[in-house]
Amino acid sequence: MDMIQIVGLGMLAAVLTLILKEHKPLFAFLLALVVGVIIFLFLLDQISSIVRVLERLAEQTSINLVFLKTVLKIIGIAYIAEFGAQIVRDAGLDSVAAKIELAGKVLIMVMAIPIITVIIETVVKLLPV
Repeated sequence: MDMIQIVGLGMLAAVLTLILKEHKPLFAFLLALVVGVIIFLFLLDQISSIVRVLERLAEQTSINLVFLKTVLKIIGIAYIAEFGAQIVRDAGLDSVAAKIELAGKVLIMVMAIPIITVIIETVVKLLPV
């Protein structure tokens, strides 16, 4: 699905959501959720091709695949947390959305600890004693 189709689907969903929100707010929320999931599912092919290219580049440059996979997981956590927070925010639950974002940030920090450790160890080795 190219960008024009995604924008068209989003605009159609926005109009329908505005119409439904007055009469059936639950259906309006469910419509927004379903459209968001559909857009995400259409993007899976592009996401997987990006991951394949990055894995191939990592292999060619002899970068440890553990680091690449960790970075990709961190990016995935960020996107999922943002998507979830936006959906919950659409339902009018700003405080829950903030908690989802906080959880995403904490999980990102946990995932980044091994990479941060390697960077610090490398910098310490480079410093003169």
